[in-house]
Amino acid sequence: MTKVGTTSLDVFPLCLGGNVFGWTADERQSFAVLDAYAAAGGNFIDTADAYSAWVPGHAGGESETILGRWMAKRRNRDRMVIATKVGMFPGLGGLSAKTIRAAAESSLRRLRTDRIDLYYAHKDDAATPLEKTLKAFDTLVREGRIRHVAASNYTEARLSEALAVSSHMGFARYVALEPHYNLVHRAEYESGLAALCAREGLACFPYYALASGFLSGKYRSGAKVESARASGAAKYLDDKGLLILAALDTIARERKTTVAAVSLAWLLTRPAVVAPIASARTPEQLADLLPAVSVHLTRDEQQRLNDASA
Repeated sequence: MTKVGTTSLDVFPLCLGGNVFGWTADERQSFAVLDAYAAAGGNFIDTADAYSAWVPGHAGGESETILGRWMAKRRNRDRMVIATKVGMFPGLGGLSAKTIRAAAESSLRRLRTDRIDLYYAHKDDAATPLEKTLKAFDTLVREGRIRHVAASNYTEARLSEALAVSSHMGFARYVALEPHYNLVHRAEYESGLAALCAREGLACFPYYALASGFLSGKYRSGAKVESARASGAAKYLDDKGLLILAALDTIARERKTTVAAVSLAWLLTRPAVVAPIASARTPEQLADLLPAVSVHLTRDEQQRLNDASA
């Protein structure tokens, strides 16, 4: 287990993404993945109130509902660290105080719990003053409804400003950042956010850690993969993507492990990264991810991946 920044939260170094629950994995399939993850020692699950509102006929909240049912049936809430988000639920967007309270209460109800361990601002809301957003989060922390607050999809400037406001006003500070970060998408995080997280003691939990599955090695030229994410992964099949896959293939072969595990293990070597977020529709897919926590890349292996993805 690894400590989340300056908090008392201890998390498994691979966070299970809940975006597929209720989308590409029904409740039975989701329970199977969750059971396998917990059996492997996993305790850290990431979801959002908006998952999976993009699916025709869905309203949002499907992922939280399945996760809540699973914890209730397994009676394991106290062993889990649950992260969810506010700000992108249909009809309840933004980060006003009213929205944050209403969304938190709805998430707590769907999750069948009395507290959220890590509550993210799903994306920045430039229309609402940071002071009002952070005060609303701070109030929920003081009430015990959320334990810690965090930011997702924030720029370096806005995250720095938010931390300064919290420090000045005595509000609960963001303790983590969830950015888009992986071997094929590096610049956004590495250009400034990485240094900020390291300097301010924030934990980093990268989403799209496997680039919509591309960095699992399943998506190759001519390969046909039945997946809702196939189109998203296909865009990386360019010269740079092929170089990265070649480097991953070599290291995975040398290590006798999976390409996905090497991709995730690389993230675990990066500044401030505590646990990459990756999802799985089946226990078999999860089995390809889990070795990442025990694959400790050498400096030479890291450099080979850095060079291929530069």
